[in-house]
Amino acid sequence: MTDNYALFPLKSILLPYCVLDLQIFEARYLDMISRCFKQDQGFLIVGLEAGPETGSGNLRFNALGCEARIIDWQQRDNGLLGIRVAGHRRGRASAVEVAADGLVTADIEWLVEERDMPPGPEYSDLLALRDSLLQHPMAAGLGLPGVENSQQALAYQLAYLLPFTLDKKAALMHIGPSAERLDQIGDWLQALQS
Repeated sequence: MTDNYALFPLKSILLPYCVLDLQIFEARYLDMISRCFKQDQGFLIVGLEAGPETGSGNLRFNALGCEARIIDWQQRDNGLLGIRVAGHRRGRASAVEVAADGLVTADIEWLVEERDMPPGPEYSDLLALRDSLLQHPMAAGLGLPGVENSQQALAYQLAYLLPFTLDKKAALMHIGPSAERLDQIGDWLQALQS
């Protein structure tokens, strides 16, 4: 199944089961947010590989992104619109078009996730690490959902909370099975300790 969604290229990545705070100031994105509210639809955040986050010059971005759903908004002290989005499903963009106002849209093919499983005992160290990371004051207020019954949530939240490079976070988005994502995270953590 494909849907036509607006794209929001960023030099950061949104992952499923995670949140991201954004400041919206460009007219094209304010219009996009308005349409999202009216149509009860999200937008796709894609990793920006080349080009500016502002402006519609020669942008190059990863075709695989994450659906962002607005869960909170407020007018900031600086006059800009602040939104908090939650990451939902992964999608691959194709048939990209650029509107006259510079808003990029694309047909999105939603990736089918495997049946989610609770993290087994082999992931107890990663579960404890995630819980420890959430004790940090900057992470405590994020309101991330629980992971006790979800390998997917555990893998994505660890990728979000750990200081991995954007390339590594993007690589995790491309891995299908959650167990493989968790194993990759474990391998990277082991490499840091050696």
